[in-house]
Amino acid sequence: MLSSSFSVPSRSNRQRGTALAVLATTAAACMAPAAHADYLWLQREGAEARAYTGEVERRSAALPALKAPRAYLADGKDLPLAPQAGHIDVTAPEGQDLRLTTSVVGDKGALTFYQARHGRAETRAANDLELVPTTPGGNTFKLVWKGQTVAASQVNVDTSAGWRRTLAPAKDGTVSLETPFPGLYVLEVTARVNGAATLDGKRYEDVRHTATLSFEVAR
Repeated sequence: MLSSSFSVPSRSNRQRGTALAVLATTAAACMAPAAHADYLWLQREGAEARAYTGEVERRSAALPALKAPRAYLADGKDLPLAPQAGHIDVTAPEGQDLRLTTSVVGDKGALTFYQARHGRAETRAANDLELVPTTPGGNTFKLVWKGQTVAASQVNVDTSAGWRRTLAPAKDGTVSLETPFPGLYVLEVTARVNGAATLDGKRYEDVRHTATLSFEVAR
């Protein structure tokens, strides 16, 4: 599946006087979709959740070398997690949205920060990059980068029913989605950061953030 992308200034650029208003303008600029990219998403199974990588209909058989995965609730409370061969188990209370963040270095040296959210009850972001419903349980979403609403060139949708869509933003930057089929829906967007980042003492020139929002539609 193609990933949409937009550029956002690095921390060093912002420290040189780049205001949040400029960030929003930069992020809203439409760019060509990036090359094929896998993503990470969460699925619920009662009080348990699982994080997978790949695509909904093409899960990775084995997890990549994920760095420091963390699962948590919007209030910052960490949740128990247990990495397995092909997924991560997360113990989480029902009825609350949950997040999982981690990072991975790709074969070509790109550093990707995965930021997954499950649920659409909350209308505020907790991850650095997050798709957020504008109303609890709604089908219209805004994209938030570090607390600032921005616009992507497109948002991709995968479902367990095999139904795929690419959403274009409205004039206000939001995207809206119909949910005609029961099952799992995963919305995905990828942002490329302008500037390098250092992780575990190593500098990376190619830095990306991939955010997913997943939820189930009742059968």
